[in-house]
Amino acid sequence: MANTKSARKATRKIARRTEVNRDRRSRMRTFVRKVEEALEAGNKDEAVSAFKAAEPELARAAGKGILHRNTASRKIARLAARVRALNA
Repeated sequence: MANTKSARKATRKIARRTEVNRDRRSRMRTFVRKVEEALEAGNKDEAVSAFKAAEPELARAAGKGILHRNTASRKIARLAARVRALNA
């Protein structure tokens, strides 16, 4: 247990941030999952529209510190390549 007043406040802040970050991470994963499901189903139009929605979500997650920016960039690039391969 926290001993000082500032440590107790820090614990409260961490709990709030953890909850917000959990929600953001879940939202990001949902958007990525929709792209992957469309890819597995072989649905080109759905995959393209899901990717267009997922790309800014991943970038936003990187901006908020949920993901490292290189990780977000890598995920976007790999999803884009899979969507392009489906279209070819």
